[in-house]
Amino acid sequence: MKSKGVILNNEVNKEIKASPLQVAKAVFGAFTGIRKKSEHEADIEKLKPMQIVIGGLIGGLLFVLGVFFLVRMVTS
Repeated sequence: MKSKGVILNNEVNKEIKASPLQVAKAVFGAFTGIRKKSEHEADIEKLKPMQIVIGGLIGGLLFVLGVFFLVRMVTS
């Protein structure tokens, strides 16, 4: 049976989980289009697709609400 992880120095490297801050940084970088290749490759290793989807939905919602309230404030 295959185990998850990579064997380094006779130890099994467990799957690395991304923090919510790392997800937010990845989504913000995707929204703005400003990303380093090294950061992108690190995100591929740590982030799961569901984390990216949820982060994108939350980021999109915050963006739309921000624009909505900004336009309301300017037009009132």
